Amino acid sequence: MREAPTGAPQGELVVVKLGGTTLADQRAVLDEVAARAATDRIVLVHGGGKRLTEWLSRLGVESRFEGGLRVTDDAALEVALAVLRGVINAELVAILRSAGADAVGLSGVDGGLLVAERIPSLGRVATVTGARGALLATLLAAGALPVMAPLALDQDGVICNVNADDAAAGLAGALGARLILLTDTDGVRGADGQRIARLTDRETEALIASGVISGGMVPKVSCSLRALAWGAPETVIADGAAPDALSRALDDPGFGTRSRTAGA
Repeated sequence: MREAPTGAPQGELVVVKLGGTTLADQRAVLDEVAARAATDRIVLVHGGGKRLTEWLSRLGVESRFEGGLRVTDDAALEVALAVLRGVINAELVAILRSAGADAVGLSGVDGGLLVAERIPSLGRVATVTGARGALLATLLAAGALPVMAPLALDQDGVICNVNADDAAAGLAGALGARLILLTDTDGVRGADGQRIARLTDRETEALIASGVISGGMVPKVSCSLRALAWGAPETVIADGAAPDALSRALDDPGFGTRSRTAGA
């Protein structure tokens, strides 16, 4: 095990969101995150839907979804807390620390990091409306790598499950950071089926309205739009399983789909 570095990196400020695949599938990109954290200021946000569904099934709790979001009653929320903030977050922190990063586990509940409002029809689920970046800025200034589980307090102070893309968008906006959404696709595709290398926020809205962007990509590009509206300078949607995925998302203009506000 390498010793975690001391002192704060002074490079780029980036929020990276990892999907809910297995830790074995993520190991290469986690090694990349740890290496980049030596020079860049990185906040890592993770999902965990697949693991959560497995745990709910083991415990006899039904999984239901509406509009791509998990309906979360009190029983499911208890399991989500244990799996997302406990099992997955701790495992990711352990891997990143073993790779030399000074990883620190958090959720959006800690320090009121995420600001959210309840979605009544989905039970204990909230949508992110903003974030408080001061605590994260302090951790980054100390050279830490924050690792965030997608949980938040609603407007009444009740713990809720939130979409991890949504959480990452809120944090990127609050920090003014680039947002990298590492997923299972190589980017946004146009009407011709080809990957679109660059999009503005206005072009993205038009593609959603026309139905060219549809299905599971809609929530991702919607989070991208929110991040840009909240102050993120750029968002990237890219294939997290590709070799050197994070480095290419940060440095290779031909990798993934990059979005900025019109005129930026």
